[in-house]
Amino acid sequence: SNEAQLTESVIRGKTVWEQNNCIGCHTLLGEGAYFAPELGNVFQRRGGEDGFKPFLHAWMKMQPLGIPGRRAMPQFKLSEQEVDDIAEFLKW
Repeated sequence: SNEAQLTESVIRGKTVWEQNNCIGCHTLLGEGAYFAPELGNVFQRRGGEDGFKPFLHAWMKMQPLGIPGRRAMPQFKLSEQEVDDIAEFLKW
């Protein structure tokens, strides 16, 4: 169990995830929609301990990408802390 690693940041990240209905588009560990990428292993795929948070901050700031013919992720205007918290939740 990861219960020992369940920090306040992880809990806040789950709250941000739920409040913004991320699962309405993304899949996480087999749960959710299949409109956008599955995020169960995004921490490892996008840089791990050193690179994931910088990647996620940059990615969130770039949205929507505006590429014709591609699905667009909305700009949620999350704070730096909220993005850090989502990163911790996805890492957990």
